[in-house]
Amino acid sequence: MSFAVPDSVRPVRDAVHAFMTERVEPAEPALLEDDGTLLRELQREAKKEGLWALGHPRELGGGGLPFLDYVYVNEVQGRSEFGQLVLGTFTLQDSLMLHEHASPAQRERYLEPLVGGDIWPSFAMTEPLVSSSDPTQLRTAAVLDGDEWVINGHKWFTTGASRAAYTTVMCRTEPQDAPPHLAFSMILVPTDTPGYTIVRETPVLGLSGAHCEVRYDDVRVPAANLLGPRGQGFVIAQRRLGPGRIFHCMRWLGQAQRAFDLMCGRLHARSAFGEPLARKQLMRQHVFDSYAEIQSARLLTLHAAHAMDAGEDARVEIGAIKVVGARMLHNVIDRAIQVYGAAGLTSDTPLDRMYRHARAGRIYDGPDEVHVDSVGRRILGAYAVGGNWEFGLR
Repeated sequence: MSFAVPDSVRPVRDAVHAFMTERVEPAEPALLEDDGTLLRELQREAKKEGLWALGHPRELGGGGLPFLDYVYVNEVQGRSEFGQLVLGTFTLQDSLMLHEHASPAQRERYLEPLVGGDIWPSFAMTEPLVSSSDPTQLRTAAVLDGDEWVINGHKWFTTGASRAAYTTVMCRTEPQDAPPHLAFSMILVPTDTPGYTIVRETPVLGLSGAHCEVRYDDVRVPAANLLGPRGQGFVIAQRRLGPGRIFHCMRWLGQAQRAFDLMCGRLHARSAFGEPLARKQLMRQHVFDSYAEIQSARLLTLHAAHAMDAGEDARVEIGAIKVVGARMLHNVIDRAIQVYGAAGLTSDTPLDRMYRHARAGRIYDGPDEVHVDSVGRRILGAYAVGGNWEFGLR
């Protein structure tokens, strides 16, 4: 197994890197204030240069990169929080989910415009009144009334709901005595459906990222809006979240690389007590620690991607990188801020926004504690039956 970027992937990876560093990163201040005009212009440029929706299957209108090839590209795309939006990959998890489970009518209505960037998706699982680390507690429920589902409930952190065409809602559709992990289904709800009410956009550490709180009051949608079989919501969710966590971790590596670049550049550009900061041993400690953590997280992430690409469920590998990757990103950005001193606390560099996004990474898609517990339980389970845990691909 080689962790080097494959020669076949290098050209497109280099093209994405150039697009990110030359056009997206310099445009970040304007994109933060953008009404959508600049974003659409950059999206048109990405399409023109063949960089649009690279990870989407070719039959859906995407670039058709295989999973493992796209992982390498996703790393450089992640340098900016706007990378996903500009390059049309923010819909990938939802597109793949629809590609696998949607009916012909659902595909026609949502899938093609989703890949083209003409509509936005949103996904509703988290609820404010229950611990989302145990999703079997979710209270939002749907009842079949004739040929319609009637949905009632309360969700939040439904990212993108304020501009989405529809929301995929995880809700209970089966009786209370049904097995917990077979009691929930996915239902597609157009956001203009009566009873679908956005309460607010919830700021996250002061960042407005369109994370919406939404109420469902007698929301009626056709029975045909069920995504996949009844009671298979958790199965569909896990198939959606597994690759998504790897995509998160690769984007985090791109963010960490950018913070590392900024830190090392600052160490050479800034002087104190008669010499550049780069000559200070304590500053070199920041470089060493960051290098070691980035490289460790990168190898763990690529190993998990290889395991998934080989057809394994890779639960342990994915759980481990979700924790290690989020911690690594936080630590590297924290050191970069320390090197910048007071300037690192301001919006004069991208580090302040990166830092806040990094902290949120330890919670979304499952908090650290859940993944730590799951990984430990699975590994110990192998020993409980007289086995062991072999490192590497099994």
